[in-house]
Amino acid sequence: MEYLGISYQIQHPPVLDPDFIPFGVWAEAYREGAKKPIAIAVEREKGNISVRHTCIYGTPEMAEADYRYVERYVKFLLWSIGGFRVSVCGCSEIGRKLQASYSIDGQRAFDYDFFQKLYERPLEILVLPLEDCPESKESPRPIGGHLDGCRIGFDAGGSDRKVSAVIDGECVYSEEVVWHPKTQSDPKYHFDGIVAALKTAASKMPRVDAIGVSSAGVFIGNAPMVASLFIQVPRSRWDEVKTIYDRAGAEIGDVPVVVANDGDVTALAGAMGMGVGSIMGIAMGTSEAVGYVDKDQNVLGWISELAFAPVDLNENAMTDEWSTDIGVGCKYFSQDAVIKLAPRAGIELDEKRTPAEKLKAVQALMEADDPRAKQVFQDIGAYLAYTVKLYAQFYEIRHMMVLGRVMSGKGGEAILSRCLEILADEFPALSESIQVMLPDERTRRVGQSVAAASLPALKK
Repeated sequence: MEYLGISYQIQHPPVLDPDFIPFGVWAEAYREGAKKPIAIAVEREKGNISVRHTCIYGTPEMAEADYRYVERYVKFLLWSIGGFRVSVCGCSEIGRKLQASYSIDGQRAFDYDFFQKLYERPLEILVLPLEDCPESKESPRPIGGHLDGCRIGFDAGGSDRKVSAVIDGECVYSEEVVWHPKTQSDPKYHFDGIVAALKTAASKMPRVDAIGVSSAGVFIGNAPMVASLFIQVPRSRWDEVKTIYDRAGAEIGDVPVVVANDGDVTALAGAMGMGVGSIMGIAMGTSEAVGYVDKDQNVLGWISELAFAPVDLNENAMTDEWSTDIGVGCKYFSQDAVIKLAPRAGIELDEKRTPAEKLKAVQALMEADDPRAKQVFQDIGAYLAYTVKLYAQFYEIRHMMVLGRVMSGKGGEAILSRCLEILADEFPALSESIQVMLPDERTRRVGQSVAAASLPALKK
């Protein structure tokens, strides 16, 4: 196979999506002939800078491939690491193109606006000589694992909120309450719901020593900077959102409150359950949620919003309605992937049904051993195998947990089985070094609520 003059090989393309061009496989093939060194540095809060060294061809005939490679590479770095300043070092022409693209009216205007809101400053693309590349500065930090005392674990979901009372690592009470945060424009609705949950859990323990929160969104400290839970709240009231978890915790008492992205808490639950690190958790549900802890069970301070990072270079790939880009992870590792592939397999879906209902319809066919549904889930397994190849180029992964609604039942078994088959056949080294798995029973026993409750260290 060939794309932009680069030959690459995949032996098991998705049957229902034969034009799929896995970014990780293509990028590795591209780099085999690229000899001109460049560097990309991404700066985020507190002076942290992540630097990646790579190569391009740097010749006129490979200019299109060079730009495609660097543009997708930068896009992946932004959505995995996060940042407000990107330095492109060693290729001024590509740097200038990226400056035009990441601007208020450029092709990547959505990304420009997103990161501006996240860091409350404009996203900058700097063009520098290779020798002026900034130095790397990373600050991994421990996350959770504290089980002593009386703790509250709160999990803020888009359709229900979960809270647990945890005493010395044992969950003594938990509840789930339906709520509708994504439709509410008044942050008081969210605040009142959070406080009600915390007070319920507090009433089940003799005291409260700490509060841990697992929440969808991107955070700086405990402050939600961008979060779908508050999507209807006007930016003019965002100061109320940024302080919402700290204010809710203060209603319970003067105790430590720590908020973490729900993907990172999922990875933490795996680390606590298995007693190991270098874990990536991928939850396939409404979207793709990803979290990661390193070999020392630290978080990197990255945003890991891989739902919006590129995985497919096919220029006719499905568009993500929110981020306006094509070929990004949420269309391959969520209910949207099932809905996309089902008609290609000959499964008619009722357009009046919600996306969740469409997923359930295909899953019901899978439980009845319908071969069309089986092909849908096997193709998602193929997507996953080739994307393991990509993610392993940016993260040190030894264990990858796959979970979420899409992974339930026979469909999840088909996804996992197909992924493992392709890894063993095409990427034996990855197959041996990365364990792709469903959460084991021990990890399930730890659970999201206990992991969230373990986030804060107690005051001494």
